[in-house]
Amino acid sequence: MNDGEPADLRTRNKQTTREAISTAALRLAIEQGPQGLALVRVRDIAEAAGVSPRTYNNYFASREEAICALETDRARRLGRALRSRPAGEPLGQAIEAAVIEHYTGPEPDKAGLQLMMSEPGLEREVLKAFTAAEEPLAEAIAERTGADPERDLYPQVMAAAIAAAIRTAARHWLGTRTTDSFADILRPALRHVLP
Repeated sequence: MNDGEPADLRTRNKQTTREAISTAALRLAIEQGPQGLALVRVRDIAEAAGVSPRTYNNYFASREEAICALETDRARRLGRALRSRPAGEPLGQAIEAAVIEHYTGPEPDKAGLQLMMSEPGLEREVLKAFTAAEEPLAEAIAERTGADPERDLYPQVMAAAIAAAIRTAARHWLGTRTTDSFADILRPALRHVLP
């Protein structure tokens, strides 16, 4: 598998089940309101996703992990987005275009992201979701620059800075009364860290 790309039918079916469970978990937490996380039960998530509680437990160790899984999976695919950019495109432009396209097409679900970033019980999983982009992104940067991923820190540091810029832009987008799109916030945040 490459950057989370399902290789066969069985793997794709497992990914579809994982996404259904995560979507159901996030939707139920949002529907429950401010105390949503505490009120959502595994059996409710499983029922909403059309799976058994046992199947749910095969995919996720906690409600928190299930709620944040879509963002985690999305982050893991960022390296593939960078690899899809034209080879001759300058690194900074390629990264900016890949990140903007990846995180704004479609724009993130504001209610879901707000829940994930404001609920103290989700703090650990949200951090994991944002940092999930680092390794695949660092690999793609290393490929693009010809860096040795075992000796050169540049790809890892750049990937970590990009993940931090995305996280910071998301906080700003959610924490202000802006009518700007996420892309309008994300683009200048990235320019602070890109070459």
